[in-house]
Amino acid sequence: MEYQQSDFSNELLNKIRKNEMMLQSHMRELLKKYKPIFIKRALELDISFFREGEDPFKPGYNSFINIGVAEKGEEAFSLHSLNIWECNRYFLGMPISKRIMGSKVTGELIDEPVKAVKEEWEEFLEDCLIEE
Repeated sequence: MEYQQSDFSNELLNKIRKNEMMLQSHMRELLKKYKPIFIKRALELDISFFREGEDPFKPGYNSFINIGVAEKGEEAFSLHSLNIWECNRYFLGMPISKRIMGSKVTGELIDEPVKAVKEEWEEFLEDCLIEE
């Protein structure tokens, strides 16, 4: 869901932080559940949370989770990425890094319910195990 700079509020900040924390928590649960299964099949599973930037309402901030599956010692053969929140500056619809008069700051928050994301991740991991 896209938010304009005028929509940036403490309520939205709390929603962003809550989504990040809930998805990180589920990420840890998935690692605990699936890592032993992947190890038994000689596969590596990496689920990582990344955050670029400090302030969610400043352009350049991005929080996301990557799930990677690979054979031992190989590059990931399957990768799933999920943006949680991303804030950028745009001018005439093009992303820019510098402040230009007339540019706008917008943010995009994942619009899927956390429950749907959890199901999607589980399905992705199960598919990776079937393909192997």
